[in-house]
Amino acid sequence: MRVGEVFFKYRSYSPIPLIVAALILARPTWFRFGAGFLLMLLGETIRFWGVAYAGSATRTTGGVGGKRLVTDGPFGYVRNPLYVGNFFLSFGALIMSWAWMPWMVLVLIFLFGIQYSFIVHLEEGYLSRQFGKSYRDYQTNVPRWIPRMRAYSSPEKSVPNYPKALRSERNTFQAILTVCGLLLIRWHLL
Repeated sequence: MRVGEVFFKYRSYSPIPLIVAALILARPTWFRFGAGFLLMLLGETIRFWGVAYAGSATRTTGGVGGKRLVTDGPFGYVRNPLYVGNFFLSFGALIMSWAWMPWMVLVLIFLFGIQYSFIVHLEEGYLSRQFGKSYRDYQTNVPRWIPRMRAYSSPEKSVPNYPKALRSERNTFQAILTVCGLLLIRWHLL
């Protein structure tokens, strides 16, 4: 199994050690907690929007795949909205805890950069082989990480499925509530 495939398969679990360290070293205040929670909310909003457009195919762990190329909705602004959302979720958790700042943020950026560069390289190779010129045109016009200001003019239109996205994201919602709850317990009881 290639490195990108390993990172892809375990991408949901990779932030756990960093978040555990943040919980152990936490020095929250209400301001930090609120600011971090808003960043987590931003991250989950971006993720939710992306899942509504891309569907549950984003939840796979068996390998990179996709039956259709999604280039509208949040994908019209940035090629990896779910990963951008993941970054803001983790960044928000670190801000909430205010553990080992600013070094913990640098660790997040470093680890996130390594993991997702492998994952995105793997996915882009698949999408290029699967969708050819359509993907390469999209890739040329839509940035990988920093959103563009106006949406890409997508030839294909997706119909977002928000109820299905709610069901698909329930584990993420649970993880957010767990992190917030554990931080509050750590803060007020220890």
